[in-house]
Amino acid sequence: MKKILILALAVLSLAACGKKETVIPAGEHTSWAYNTTIYELNTRQATEEGTFAAAEQLLPCLKDNGIDIIWVMPCQPIGVITRKGSLGSYYSIIDYCAINPEFGTMDDFKHFLNKAHELGFKVILDWVANHTAPDSEWTLNEGWHYRDADGKLMVQYDWTDISKLNYDNADMREAMKAAMRFWMDSVGIDGFRCDVAGEVPTDFWNDAMGELRAAHPDMFTLAEDEDKAYELTETAFDMYYGWTLHHLMNDVAQGKASVEDLWAYFAKADSTMRPEAIRMNFTSNHDENSWNGTEYERMGEAYPLFTVFTYVVPGMPLIYTGQLSGNNHRLAFFEKDLIDSEMSKNGETAALYKEMNELRAANKALWSPEYGAPMNRLNCDNDAIFACERALEDGSNRVVAILNMSNEEQVANVECGGKRGNQELTLAPWSWVLYTE
Repeated sequence: MKKILILALAVLSLAACGKKETVIPAGEHTSWAYNTTIYELNTRQATEEGTFAAAEQLLPCLKDNGIDIIWVMPCQPIGVITRKGSLGSYYSIIDYCAINPEFGTMDDFKHFLNKAHELGFKVILDWVANHTAPDSEWTLNEGWHYRDADGKLMVQYDWTDISKLNYDNADMREAMKAAMRFWMDSVGIDGFRCDVAGEVPTDFWNDAMGELRAAHPDMFTLAEDEDKAYELTETAFDMYYGWTLHHLMNDVAQGKASVEDLWAYFAKADSTMRPEAIRMNFTSNHDENSWNGTEYERMGEAYPLFTVFTYVVPGMPLIYTGQLSGNNHRLAFFEKDLIDSEMSKNGETAALYKEMNELRAANKALWSPEYGAPMNRLNCDNDAIFACERALEDGSNRVVAILNMSNEEQVANVECGGKRGNQELTLAPWSWVLYTE
């Protein structure tokens, strides 16, 4: 791992204070969404026990690392009759308002949630509104699911363990909203990550999230979608998936794309996405890890650099279960498959994430829209270097990032401006320099 170099000017004291000292006014999003990092909890694989009681023991370590939002993968009971593997998919739900006994009881979840709240976390639940398990009681209600000409429940793609819901049915829509209200009103979660959000009609999301926000104005919502992100983030969702950027990072790491491709992506995103919408930036998640490979497989030695990149560019960074401990194998999706090692505050990877979380917390220029600064390209004479600045208009904070996106040593002259002036740098393969002012 390449050592991170941060030259801070009047910023270190902010990092030491921590996020609790920062008062953020409400804007387009809930006030706690701007300087945060999100963590995806795969309850089954995070601990040997695979329960919420065991996961609760990880919370102090996650807090110490600088994580703020915990996204809990679906925790409801899983269907049986078309189950994949021995334990099944989190996303084949049989009862929206219950807890999968594999993870414990509802009281266990509430205890986990209360402990998370005591430590200052916000907790959002992965919500599967596109389909249910075929043995869900909802399938007994006429018209609630799509069926073929023979009356058989319909699946989607190769998801043979699910049955697609029919949003033309008003009763089903009301039941779905009622289930979401249960988790917010009675259980006390702070929002939702919504699975394949683009497959569900946007008008349902607008309706459901509008009703929920009327009662819970501080809720936070994440849509698993990019293609429909413009319409989804108009009313219903705060954040969307940066899938295209993720794939570009993989391609750059593998020598299939360039720095220019990255800048072209940002130019397009700036013109096609809502300026207040938050992009979720990630090097891994449950889908990527299980189906496309670990970050070590896809990015190799470039992985630490792209970790830094997810914090430098506009958006909110994601950390997936196992990334803090350096998990280096694809986690089985339908079976118990413990991450490589227990979470450690002393590991090299965990240390990098902690350093970046502190940097994000301390530098408002790196915060999410609309309080964070836009990203501008810096002049550089080497096309292997990604050089950018994020500077607040009032001059109170500025971050410069210079990243060598190649597997060879590079010499570059960069017009850093500000207090740094012009810099001639020699950068090792996949290394970076950060300046803060």
